[in-house]
Amino acid sequence: MTDIASIIRDIPDFPKTGIIFKDITPLLADPKAMKETADQLAALFAGTDITAVAGIEARGFIFGPLIAERLGVGFVPIRKPGKLPYKKIARTYGLEYGRATIEIHTDAVNGDDKVLMIDDLLATGGTMAAACELVEELGATVTACAFVVELSFLPGRKILEKYPVHSLLKVSGE
Repeated sequence: MTDIASIIRDIPDFPKTGIIFKDITPLLADPKAMKETADQLAALFAGTDITAVAGIEARGFIFGPLIAERLGVGFVPIRKPGKLPYKKIARTYGLEYGRATIEIHTDAVNGDDKVLMIDDLLATGGTMAAACELVEELGATVTACAFVVELSFLPGRKILEKYPVHSLLKVSGE
């Protein structure tokens, strides 16, 4: 198996001073590593009753469809404002470096759906918490949240404590 930690690179002071950005583009450039990463994430949920995978723009769009395909379910995009063409609902939330808003189509999921939430990185948890709220507002159940990388020194897991949280790589310390 590929060592994910050895492929992801640190970019200091991006997007602002004091942040160490975990850059997954080298992982994406390596087809074997990308396949193994998607396989590992999907394997965590094989045989479960998940009916949809939701991915958060932008990097959740990379892994979300790969995992949905492996699980045999549909993919639900959660996007930045102005990108979805149909009726939608929105949430604004805090980031470690500002504020942002995400949206979902009002018919993306319903009360029968059990949704796996995917993103590349768990930091403060604000983005994923907002995405989970959107899915639940539409009546669906969030079954779990999954990430490629988790910054365990930040409060993301605590913010998401009402959901099972899975990550392939935990980074401790700053």
